[in-house]
Amino acid sequence: MNPAHLTDALSGWSGDWLPVAFMALMGLAMLIYVVLDGYDLGVGMWMARANAEERDVMVAAIGPFWDANETWLVLGVGLLLIAFPKAQGVVLGALYLPVALMLLGLTLRGVAFDFRVKARDAHKALWNRAFIAGSALASLAQGWMLGRYVTGFAPGPWPTAFAGLIALSLSAAYLLLGAGWLIIKTEGDLQQRAVRWGKAVWPLVVIGIGLISLATPLLSPTVRTRWFALPDFIALLPIPLVTLGALIAVRVVLNSKLVLDRLSALPFFATVLVCAMAGIGLAYSLFPYVVMDRITVWQAASAHASLQVIGLGAAITVPAILGYTVFSYRVFRGKASALSYG
Repeated sequence: MNPAHLTDALSGWSGDWLPVAFMALMGLAMLIYVVLDGYDLGVGMWMARANAEERDVMVAAIGPFWDANETWLVLGVGLLLIAFPKAQGVVLGALYLPVALMLLGLTLRGVAFDFRVKARDAHKALWNRAFIAGSALASLAQGWMLGRYVTGFAPGPWPTAFAGLIALSLSAAYLLLGAGWLIIKTEGDLQQRAVRWGKAVWPLVVIGIGLISLATPLLSPTVRTRWFALPDFIALLPIPLVTLGALIAVRVVLNSKLVLDRLSALPFFATVLVCAMAGIGLAYSLFPYVVMDRITVWQAASAHASLQVIGLGAAITVPAILGYTVFSYRVFRGKASALSYG
């Protein structure tokens, strides 16, 4: 889309704000999903480094939450399907294989979560491996999808390599979130191991963010213009500064003895802040497109009357999901113990 067409599209902002509101809600749902399901995917991958007793505690640390966390993914994809029907065919058509792999990974996790508890000792290791593999597969698939989406599904080796970089970087971020969650929810040897895991993956997250920040404007002229044109550059400067500060805070606290006690929550929430800054930067870089350089928010949106009806449903559904999420985290707060079923 050339600049003149983009200017015409942006003029819709003043006349029809409803598609933008749905785009913001979809983005918020996906950000919440990345944080909430990200940490439990990270915990699932860290199970590869744990012994049998630690694995039971790790599963218990995510047990009351992991299934509900995926509700935010359903909400985000549902909004794409019904609020932006002209984009969903392009997006899901281009991502058919990684979506299938992600669903396979999530299915493996769901089956293994219950079967590992009831399985005999001889078979429990198999379901543990399935849980680990499902967590890794879902994480890599989500990162790949994000990388392809950011480049507007452009063909060629460099966009493909960029998607691979995002896949690895997002998985590393999930691992850091998972380590932070275990620091909050566990104690003793497992908590100390979680600190070491966090230290081990922290450099990978930093390197990944740095490489993505360099590669994105090189691959996308639209992003390059939006990042470095004045005064936009000054307005965006707080995003990398806050991200850098949060990453430094994670490392400093991981190196402190207070991470096992009073500051145990800080690595997790500082990593959440990093994710939030990445989400804000992504939203700014993409807007007003639903598909980068191809379809704008207004071009992809359903009819205004349809969006009004969808809005009524969202006004009921979103507070219900949010309320349930807050309630569950409040009820199951505190340290985790080995999960078992009667």
